[in-house]
Amino acid sequence: MFFSSDIMFTIVPVIISIGFVVVFGLILVNIIQGIRTWNYNNSQPVLTVPSLIVAKRDHVTTHHHNHGNGIHHNHRSTSYYITFEVESGDRMEFSVNGKEYGMLAEGDLGKLTFQGTRYLGFERLREPERG
Repeated sequence: MFFSSDIMFTIVPVIISIGFVVVFGLILVNIIQGIRTWNYNNSQPVLTVPSLIVAKRDHVTTHHHNHGNGIHHNHRSTSYYITFEVESGDRMEFSVNGKEYGMLAEGDLGKLTFQGTRYLGFERLREPERG
């Protein structure tokens, strides 16, 4: 053999340690990015602007789990997004909850309230009654 058996006891712990450092580093970066976004949103003014809903989309994520002994578990989660167009022509997409997503339709006109990248609400304007 090219390597003595002692080298495995030296290399493997180093590789495992590097793996833990990388995973911990990725988790730490994710936490820091979340805090920065939260701080950014909190520092922005709350704005209410006239807007039009131009698009809606959802994204379904499925997770498959195998618990052994032939037991399988599937978990699905759905994220909902709505794209608004403001008077300047700019478009903004926000993540919304399922109830809000279901109550709003493409073409709805109203007042969008947001803070930075945080969606706060949409008040739909009533159409005048025809008669």
